[in-house]
Amino acid sequence: MGKDYYKILGIDKSATQDEVKRAFRKLAHKHHPDKETGNEAKFKEINEAYQVLGKPEKRQQYDQYGTTFDQQGGFGGGMNWGDFMRQARSGGGGGVKFDFGGLDLGDIFGDMFGFGGGSRSRQQSHGEDIQIDLQISFKDSVFGIKKQVELFKTVKCEHCNGNMAEPGTPIKTCTTCKGQGQVSKVQQTMLGAFQTASVCQECNGEGKKAEKPCTKCSGQGVARKKQSLELEIPAGIEGGSAIRLTGKGNAAPYGGHPGDLYVRVHVKAESRYRRHGNDIHVKESISFVQASLGDKIDVKTLDGELSLKIPAGTQPGTRFRVRDKGVTYLNSPGRGDLYVEVEVQVPKKLSRRQKRLLQELKQED
Repeated sequence: MGKDYYKILGIDKSATQDEVKRAFRKLAHKHHPDKETGNEAKFKEINEAYQVLGKPEKRQQYDQYGTTFDQQGGFGGGMNWGDFMRQARSGGGGGVKFDFGGLDLGDIFGDMFGFGGGSRSRQQSHGEDIQIDLQISFKDSVFGIKKQVELFKTVKCEHCNGNMAEPGTPIKTCTTCKGQGQVSKVQQTMLGAFQTASVCQECNGEGKKAEKPCTKCSGQGVARKKQSLELEIPAGIEGGSAIRLTGKGNAAPYGGHPGDLYVRVHVKAESRYRRHGNDIHVKESISFVQASLGDKIDVKTLDGELSLKIPAGTQPGTRFRVRDKGVTYLNSPGRGDLYVEVEVQVPKKLSRRQKRLLQELKQED
């Protein structure tokens, strides 16, 4: 008994061809065997159904006669599942287009296998990314800073301005790809015409070519040169963070897209200040007398000195909070707080008078 292909795809007999395709695409993604939750048997079955319902002439025959297309193995012409998967995967990359008798499987499987699925867009080269390390002070990490750095990198050729042609010479349409940037190749298979499209090697996908290549860059459009860049380090950045500067990496040959620059920021250790989130912690020493009687002390901060009141009877380890004197919030307004922890210094040597006074104090206690 023949299979119910409409039921397999979960659609009505009145479904349009677009609805058939959408149903197949959804199920193909769900049951693809390369996924953890994939089901190869189910995947083969829905492909078999789509091979019939996806072609109007075969669908009409199926609706009229109920032909047992399941005997064809799902792909017709004796091609089995393994053959299909090898054919599909071997076509990866380079803008491959499948044409099985008008059924564009490349459009459906392109995102699964990682190839272009019939897209005719030109594929440009991409420049390499660069990573550098940059050390800044603790204060600069709090308030931000601009830094000038020098890099030896690939840049656009100054002689030809990146167009790859010797100045004053013409740039003509590529004769190999006729300006398309791609070359197509058609092979006859048991399924019909099998067409592939790949980037033109003659013009590297540009569709045009210099009559006389640039003598400085050999027609690549790029050259190695030392370049100075100004980096803006944002306020509040933490040590170990990376900043990505799009398009500031190595330039790409043949007019491609430049890579990115990654700046790994290292913050120099500061003995006085300790950072906790966006708060800053410092320690200040006061005398036994100041702790007992109270006083005002000057505290050195990243904003300059501030006067801090020490109440009478302050205990060792007491922390005082000073608002908005901490680290700037990254990419946000406002700052954290400053915490001043007091350490009470006990004198190691006392004069006779100091001892006498402390003895009197002890007797009163």
